[in-house]
Amino acid sequence: MENRKLKIRDLTLRDGQQSLFATRLNQAEIDKLLPYYENAGFYIMEVWGGAVPDSVMRYLDESPWNRLRTISEAMKGKSLLSALSRGRNLFGYVPYPNYVLEGFYKEAIKNGLNVMRIFDALNDIDNVKDSIKMINDLGGIADGAVCYTVDPKSEPVAHEEAPKGFFGKLFGKKSSAAPAEPEKIFTDEYFVEKAKEMERLGAKIITLKDMAGLVNPLRAASIISKLKANVKVPVDFHTHCTPGYGLASSLMAILNGVDILDTNIWWFGGGSAAPAIELVYLFTQKLGIEIDVDMEAVGKIRNQLRHTRESLKAVDTTPLPKDFDPLKDTVPADIDAQVERAIAAAKALDEETLLDACHKIEQYFGFPKPNELVKTAEVPGGMYTNMVQQLKALKADDLLEDAMRLIPMVRRDAGLVPLVTPTSQIVGSQAVMVAIDRRNGKPDYTTKSNQFISLVKGEYGHTPVAVKPEFRAQITGDPTEKAYDTSTYKRPENPEIPELGGVKLAKNDEEMLLLELLPTVANGFLKKRRTEEYEAQKASATVTEPEKVEENTASADEPITGPVYKTEMGGRIVEMKIKPGDEVKKGQTIFVYEAMKMENDVESPVDGKVKRVFFAPGDVISTNDIIVEFEG
Repeated sequence: MENRKLKIRDLTLRDGQQSLFATRLNQAEIDKLLPYYENAGFYIMEVWGGAVPDSVMRYLDESPWNRLRTISEAMKGKSLLSALSRGRNLFGYVPYPNYVLEGFYKEAIKNGLNVMRIFDALNDIDNVKDSIKMINDLGGIADGAVCYTVDPKSEPVAHEEAPKGFFGKLFGKKSSAAPAEPEKIFTDEYFVEKAKEMERLGAKIITLKDMAGLVNPLRAASIISKLKANVKVPVDFHTHCTPGYGLASSLMAILNGVDILDTNIWWFGGGSAAPAIELVYLFTQKLGIEIDVDMEAVGKIRNQLRHTRESLKAVDTTPLPKDFDPLKDTVPADIDAQVERAIAAAKALDEETLLDACHKIEQYFGFPKPNELVKTAEVPGGMYTNMVQQLKALKADDLLEDAMRLIPMVRRDAGLVPLVTPTSQIVGSQAVMVAIDRRNGKPDYTTKSNQFISLVKGEYGHTPVAVKPEFRAQITGDPTEKAYDTSTYKRPENPEIPELGGVKLAKNDEEMLLLELLPTVANGFLKKRRTEEYEAQKASATVTEPEKVEENTASADEPITGPVYKTEMGGRIVEMKIKPGDEVKKGQTIFVYEAMKMENDVESPVDGKVKRVFFAPGDVISTNDIIVEFEG
């Protein structure tokens, strides 16, 4: 391994802050970091994609495009900039036609993006092939990511002793007879074949994307070594530390020839994020491998990041690690011995010893312990925390165990989909909905999101295992698989805003793309921008006040006398399809609302005439709110 160099993709500004700090890192703090990043020499910096476009608008009131432009201008081409894209879904939860994909990629590359890491939640090659070609044709670098997942655990048999406590409730005894062992789907060969297909289509990098941190060290060794033997392009390894495998599996990937490793800088590493580059450096120094990064520059970033983390304390729930500079600080002898022990164990394929040594190293430096719940349940940490937050918002925290227990059932029913955005969100939200259905005495899948219906129908692509026709008929009304039909795609309107002088909501291509990809949050974000511009114009000149627009929402002062529709879950109104005076039929869609990041069509419970509508698009609603009243 003499003279070998390991390239690094730094995740700090995207995946690191998303994993640990709910994507709340604002532009002002990023601007402080960029002068130190310029000469750090990272091969790639991941700075965009994932939850960034949604979150910076939703929570920070900032422009995603401005973020990309600012970073690109500051880096001056010295590191490649990358983003994460969900293939045909881009950053949203629905498939898009090719003209939307191409428009988005063209705008992203124009604004400074170099590498687009493209994955599909179903590992359906048909969903990434067009994106790979477009990125290459536009002068970018297509990075094909294969999503790692595991086969669901078999149901325990009666004679097995069920684990006690919370895990016993989740994974306790279920039946009196052992079921037939299902065929293994997610073998090493499965992932290698997906990688070979992506390379054949033009991918210039292949990433093993372990979004849940479930690649244990021995599996990392076997898959990375087989990828290196079967593809000619560089191989990248992306994992997280949530279940406790991340550091050990990264060491295994290095020993088995990985070309690029994804890491974070100290204060944004470990826990639910990827490993810290400083801990990886301890291993590479012993192995005689050069990390192809200026570690002194990394130290300057680390010093600033300590202050940056202070700015995120409102969303920081992870203990701070000890301050550590691998270029200046002496590692205690016992910890240095654990580094040696880990390397020896990795070379000997002794996984138990390797994990023990890595956990001792992480414990000494103060990084979080392995999350046993995520490890046992085998779900992404972000999926689990999302479910916790969603159930709190619904005031249904008591359903967490039930919802977690339902995930394997929902996943199998939906075609054994990998759990990565957006399927992790779709499956997790649907498990919550089934738990709510059961609590309310309703059959499973009485309540279902539009996205779950689309997934089962086949609109997201081919699932790893075919959905049973009878289940598809139950969910969609038709047993046949139906692919997404691009001819049915309806581009969102770009309305004029009468109260702001009749200006268009989106004023250029990049803003229109935000409306297409993230319509709910972009609508509010762009409305604020146009309001600011209108107020500024008013301040500098006389503006004729526009006529007031009549609202369709009603006053709640008048007593309710007719039938009503009440929500079963809180959320936000996306679209109101009715107004007072409309005649509706039972089963007709009357409004669409977003709950748990999923959209739900609501059907009229009656034939009748709409008397009052109490909410408008953009309004937040709570459980049991009355949305519509019909004539009595």
